[in-house]
Amino acid sequence: MNSILNWLFAIPWWLWPLVVLAIIAIRDIFQKKHTIQHNFPVVGHLRYMIETVGPEFRQYIVANNREELPFNRRQRSWIYASSKKENNFQGFGTDQDTHIAGYVLIKPALLPKRLPKDHPFRTNPYVVPSAKIIGLAHGRKQTYRPKQIVNISGMSFGSLSAAAIESLNKGAAKFGCYHNTGEGGFSPYHNFGSDIVLNIGTSYFGIRDDEGNFVLDKLVQLTQNSPQIRMLELKLSQGAKPGKGGVLPASKITPEIAAIRHVPLGKDVISPAAHSAFSTIPEMMTFIETMAEATGLPVGIKAAVGKLEMWEEMTDLMVKTGKGPDFITVDGGEGGTGAAPPSFADHVSLPWVYGFASVYKIFQKKALTHRVTFIGSGKLGLPAQAVMAFSMGADIVNVGREAMLSIGCIQAQICHTNRCPTGVATQNKWLQSGIDPALKSERFYNYAKTLTKEILEIAIACGYEHPSEFTMDDVDVAMGDNNYTHELSQVYGYQKDPVHYEGIETVLNCPHLGGKQPQI
Repeated sequence: MNSILNWLFAIPWWLWPLVVLAIIAIRDIFQKKHTIQHNFPVVGHLRYMIETVGPEFRQYIVANNREELPFNRRQRSWIYASSKKENNFQGFGTDQDTHIAGYVLIKPALLPKRLPKDHPFRTNPYVVPSAKIIGLAHGRKQTYRPKQIVNISGMSFGSLSAAAIESLNKGAAKFGCYHNTGEGGFSPYHNFGSDIVLNIGTSYFGIRDDEGNFVLDKLVQLTQNSPQIRMLELKLSQGAKPGKGGVLPASKITPEIAAIRHVPLGKDVISPAAHSAFSTIPEMMTFIETMAEATGLPVGIKAAVGKLEMWEEMTDLMVKTGKGPDFITVDGGEGGTGAAPPSFADHVSLPWVYGFASVYKIFQKKALTHRVTFIGSGKLGLPAQAVMAFSMGADIVNVGREAMLSIGCIQAQICHTNRCPTGVATQNKWLQSGIDPALKSERFYNYAKTLTKEILEIAIACGYEHPSEFTMDDVDVAMGDNNYTHELSQVYGYQKDPVHYEGIETVLNCPHLGGKQPQI
């Protein structure tokens, strides 16, 4: 042994790299796990290195401004610039192919809406409340009118880091919007001042017993102790993986997460695909009424859309009983913030426009659109996409990944590995230590303000005071080839029902209006 060590120390320093490469080559030749490395010793490692950095390499060097998915460089740049209060304009006109099938074309009025000098939007174009009061039609004890039409979608503590959740919550408090907890439950990081929508998934995290069954008393106690919880959202499915439960690996479960979710340490947490508290539509309706009666809060459902038979059954029961969910969150199949099997993320559930149109038409057929607030979720956090959503009947849009981008996400697409380089989607203490909630909350606040202002400005350009006044005829969709463009009403086969809108002064003085006074 000593002779070997003496021989190694006798090797000149400049030969050491060759010795290391020789050792690697010998190891590669005799291992059988990786064929490429066996057949091409040393050099074969480059293939895996390039594959590892491939997304980042394409993102910054290879792909053009409009090529990437889920969000292309131009879209991300707009969000980044808006969040930092930098110049988010572009010069020399659009670089998009405006004739490509599916392209959204918004039709301005010949004369835009003229606002009086003392109009609230003249002095503060960043506070645009919902036109509808949630829970009023069903007589809930605590009705709720969201102070903003742009709000934060469900993203759990566990999927996102504590620092990311804290940043979003502080930004939401400053902006005046609500913050959806995601199915991971209400955490201390959701407690920095914003209104809260408590998402209730199949595992009933935080309001369950040791076997994972729903406990109503825990829900009531939570809502009484946390009056900032303004609504309950019963999650039936989500865009990234509808009909499939989530998995939180044991490696990501800290003692804090275990306590919040009421789950054991050291064991993967696998959420079931279906709820245990109900299994039929009538049972679900009873469950909704039970929670609403016990807490006094509006209760809605969130779902990605596929088959429509159960939507028909639910709306028939709503007509018959006069009861039902107070809001409907339609999630698009293109949505998703954490981890999902590619087969589900790529193929299961309809994209938002098709899913929402299908559901809205069912509610319209039963004369129910006035009884619920429609919330859109799934890549709607950009002005044109949001305007299209309002034109189709959405009353509110929720933003998820766009909110993540505003606080530093770079679309590395490794949320499922616990190695998020920006600290947004990881429980690694070192990685998330780079997030400064004071700074990042300001970034979300700036992004949400800018998005809201641009939606409002487009509404004014189209001759309206409020985005709820958009109609299906205000947006054309390019059909490609020789079909030219068609209005949304022609493409999707319905005309949105008018929304009762009392005027901004009345809305801003509404006793049901939620949220803190925004710090504009």
